[in-house]
Amino acid sequence: MTDNGWPADRIDTENAHSARIYDYILGGKDFYPADKEAGDAMSREWPAMPIHMKANRDWMNRAVAYLAKEAGIRQFLDIGTGIPTSPNLHEIAQSVAPESRVVYVDNDPIVLTLSQGLLSSTPEGRTSYVEADMTDPATILDAPEIRETLDLGKPVALTVIAIVHFVLDEDDAVGIVRRLLEPLPSGSYLAMTIGTAEFAPEEVGRVAREYAARNMPMRLRTFSEADEFFEGLELVEPGIVQVHKWHPDGSETESIRDEDIAMYGAVARKP
Repeated sequence: MTDNGWPADRIDTENAHSARIYDYILGGKDFYPADKEAGDAMSREWPAMPIHMKANRDWMNRAVAYLAKEAGIRQFLDIGTGIPTSPNLHEIAQSVAPESRVVYVDNDPIVLTLSQGLLSSTPEGRTSYVEADMTDPATILDAPEIRETLDLGKPVALTVIAIVHFVLDEDDAVGIVRRLLEPLPSGSYLAMTIGTAEFAPEEVGRVAREYAARNMPMRLRTFSEADEFFEGLELVEPGIVQVHKWHPDGSETESIRDEDIAMYGAVARKP
């Protein structure tokens, strides 16, 4: 076991990991020296890195609250969950509707080990965890936890947040998302954030090179490429925008500069 209580034979502590870098930059505690080194290097290349990552997390909070409050969604399938950071998705949804049900999916053994933080459901609702890779949607959809937790005869929100920029062209990110949406009924939703370099190309390009140097190549997308994920769906206003511009809540989102955000965000309904 590692000092953190994680199974040592499954945790690579020598090399940086995207989920732990994210945790470190957000001020978490589940990281190793390699992750801190990587996060510090990336923040030197682009000092807005913490602002960008926090804005993405805040977008998740607002999008899930919208889906629960305004769209009446009571079921969520979260792909690429990452290290638990409160409030987690189920905490937001269940604060609106305690009966909400959530399935978390990740392929990281760290997330699996820490998943108790994701399973503290309300008595009325339910949460479960599937260890699977998003590039294998069949395994996700066939998981018994899906059938036991979700009713696929009723609308489900598929959330794919801050993950597709790690899915390269050969793995067909758009096709993966469509396959995950396919069994979900009319009235379901897709909520996504999608990495882009369109607003600070030089700085974000340098960050991408830092990731690639640590065996984490990225595929950053243009607006038109982001739009492909939502083909055939009904976009919720204001459509595909930088995350800080999607349903801002009047807090610090109004003071964030566009060049400090490298993520598009959108929510769309399946007709």
